[in-house]
This record gives sequence, C-alpha cells and structure tokens, in this order.
Amino acid sequence: MTKRKLKLWEALALSLGLMGPTLAMAGNGQGIIGTVGKAVPLVFLLGFAGVMLVAYGFVRLTQRYNHAGSAYALVGKAVGPRAGFVAGFALLGTYLFFLICTAAVFGAFLNALLASLNGPQIGFGLSALICLLVNGYLNTRDTSTVSRLLLAIEGLGIAGMIVLVAVIFAKGGAPTTHIDFSVFDPSGIGLDPVLAAVVAAFLSWAGFEACASLGEETDNPRRNIPRALFGSVLLTGFLFVLVMFAQTIGFGTDEEGLKAFQGSGNTLGDLAGTYVGGWFGLVLLTTAVMSAFASNLSSVAAAARLTMALARDGFGPSVLARVDHRHHTPRNAALVAAAVGAIVNLLSWATGWPVMGTGNPAIDSYFFFAVVGAVCVLVVYLLMEVAVIVGWRKGLVKAGAAEMILPGLGGLFILVVIFYNVKDASGLSPAFVAIAWVLIGVVIALVAGRLTRRIGESLAVELDEVESGHTALNPELDEATLVQIEHHGSQA
Repeated sequence: MTKRKLKLWEALALSLGLMGPTLAMAGNGQGIIGTVGKAVPLVFLLGFAGVMLVAYGFVRLTQRYNHAGSAYALVGKAVGPRAGFVAGFALLGTYLFFLICTAAVFGAFLNALLASLNGPQIGFGLSALICLLVNGYLNTRDTSTVSRLLLAIEGLGIAGMIVLVAVIFAKGGAPTTHIDFSVFDPSGIGLDPVLAAVVAAFLSWAGFEACASLGEETDNPRRNIPRALFGSVLLTGFLFVLVMFAQTIGFGTDEEGLKAFQGSGNTLGDLAGTYVGGWFGLVLLTTAVMSAFASNLSSVAAAARLTMALARDGFGPSVLARVDHRHHTPRNAALVAAAVGAIVNLLSWATGWPVMGTGNPAIDSYFFFAVVGAVCVLVVYLLMEVAVIVGWRKGLVKAGAAEMILPGLGGLFILVVIFYNVKDASGLSPAFVAIAWVLIGVVIALVAGRLTRRIGESLAVELDEVESGHTALNPELDEATLVQIEHHGSQA
C-alpha cells in the first residue's frame, strides 16, 4: 500500500511548530530591551529582512533537490560531501539543542500555569521527561498526525495573539505613551547595539527550514517545500513585527513601561490580563505551554529525520536508518533523539547547570541551549548561502546573475550576526559550545575520507531516487537504497 503524501500545509506545520510563534513572542523580546530600549520592533523588522535573505537560498535549492537531510544534502550536492557533512552535523546539533531547550521551557511555562491556578510546582526535569516521552511516542506515529497536531496548537496561539493585538490597538496602547511609531526610529541607538540585538531576534525564526526535512514525504516537493519555506517565513515575519510592536506600546515606551516589559516572565499573558482580563491571560499562558510542547514535538521530528539521513549514509548505527513499516517514520531515530533530550534535561535539573542569571533554572536551561542551537544553525545558513552561489555556477540553480546578490547579502548578514554573538563570549558560553560542536563536525569531515566518499555516493543515489518520484521514507525503497549504498561503500 502506498503511503499518502503530505500536503503543503502539513509540511508548513513542521516549520511553524519548530519556530513556536507563541513561545517566541512570549519570551524573546525581553532580552534585548536593555540593549535597544523601545526599538524592539525595529530589531525584529531587521531580523525579518535578514531571514528572508537566508530563506531565498533554501527556496532556490529545494526547487531542484529534496531530501530528509535538508541542508545536509543540499550543501553536499552543491558544494561537496565534506561541506555537506559539516552542514548536516551542525544542523543535527541545532535540532538536538532545540529539543533540549524547548522541553525545559515547557516545564517553566507549565509551572507558571500551575502557579496561576494555585497548583503544585513540578521540577522541570520531570516535566521535560514527560514532554519528551509523549513527543517521542507521537513521532513514531504517522507524520500527518503530527502535522495536524502542530497546526492546531500553533493556530490557537496565533489566534490568541491576533485578538490581543487588536485589543491593544483599539485601546490606544499604554495610557502614558499611547501608539508610538518612534519605536521604528534607529536614531540615538547606535549600530553595535542594534546588530547585537538582531542576534536575539533572529533566534525567533531559527527552525523555519525544518519543513525541508519532509521533502521525501511531501507531495510535489519541488513546488510545495519552497512554498512552505517561504510561507513560514512570510507569515511569522509579519506576525512577529506586528506583535512586538503591539507588546512594546502595550507596556508603554517610557522607562516604567520598558521596565515592566523587560521583567515580564510571559509578556503575552501579562498583557492579556491587563487589556482583556485575567481569564484571557490564563488562555494565552495555556497556549504558551502548548506552543513549547509543539516546538519540542517538531524538534524531535526534525532531529529524527536528520539522524536517519546521516545513519543511512554511514554516520551512526544502521539501526537508526530504519523506517517503521507501518507508519513510515524513522522510529528508532525519534526515540533516540527524545532519550538524549530527556537525559540532558534530567542532568541539568539535578546539577543546577547552566546558570544564566534569570533566577529560574528552567529558563536558564532554555536560554543556554537555545543560543547554542541558534549559533549552530547560523553556520548551516551560511553554508546554504555558499551552496546557492556554487550551485548557480555549476548550473544546478537556474537564476540570473543579479539574483546572486541576495545570497551574497545573506551570507554577509550571517557573518555579522555570528561575529556579534561570539565577540564578547567567554568561558563555557553557549556560543563557544556551539563552535566546539561545529569544529567536531569539521574534524570528522577532514579525517574520515571513507565516510565522506560514502556520503557523496549515497547522496547521488538518494537524490536520484527522490527526483524519480520515490521516497526513502518508503520502507521497501529504504531497504533497497540501503543495500545499494552499502554496495557503493564497500567498493570505496
């Protein structure tokens, strides 16, 4: 029996789930107020422009190639197997660190919800364990089931945010400062603070490329994956800028308002309680808990598919490359990814590390591992921009020469973002952990010649299969592909 192909909206749901719009808007604005003051919406507007440049590279390459390994295969095809492996290893780190941090913040938001209901508090290690056990199981089910759940959760959160924005605008913002468009005025801020703050804003879009890992499972992937990529960035871009503007004027752009914004544990819940009522604050707090759960669900799904793709090409035990015959999902890889996240969260909870100064161990863990994942994904994005230009020179990307300005600008933007993320880092900082992870991938790519040869041959086989209309997430084809790859590997 042939497995039903995923539709456009189902692929888009994975990207929305990993980004977690409600989660991002409830907790990603506070950290940059101390740097840019009331110009938070301006920072998110600049971040939107930057991520659109990055998205161009993914759109162009997925118009030609689609693979469960996402950037791993795209960079590998355009630049070469060594660069592809580095991209894949960095992206695997991204998804693993994201599934760790989203499980931690699920615990933080759950405790906030329980506190508002006068309920007992739960150690975030235990709530993270429950979250990952459930999401590990869900990722062994049919992918369309996961997609529907993600879309339902994020759809509810987005609807709640839109209602809140409308009420804030209708009431004219904070009584002291009202609707203040000077939040988009960069004068008096300085270039360094703005660029440093864009790093934090960029984190809100990290994971938009997750739907590319569903290329082998999606109907007409050359059309639907690029559309899902572009749609996820466009939808969240407008939403993030609008919501951050509403939140800034909702708290107020004076000193007192900005202090309240910066000190809020959940900005959406606090503003909902102020502008609508306590019941609506409870609703948005509930959607934030659900958004953290959905983001973790997406992270496990993306990590599982990339783990499967790497194991299929010889990096890791072959058991991780197996596909469940009933649900057509990388079951073993999903369970291992969830187990890794559970172990790290339990250790973090038990030891009290890392400490980021928020006073909340779960939020400390969230911010630490989120930044590690974000720096890893910036390296992936940089390699993707290089891949577009190299692919264009090789004739793999059909575009005019003038279009190559876009990936060039995107690469420059990423380099600036990375620089401002690491220039003041010291000790065992998140940025240094991310760099260490990427360097491990570079060393493996340089010294494991047989592995990289096998990767090149494997990608050629797998991309040909996908281009011919098959999918490696079909169990029968997966077995045949593995045999063919193993044959090539033994000859290498």
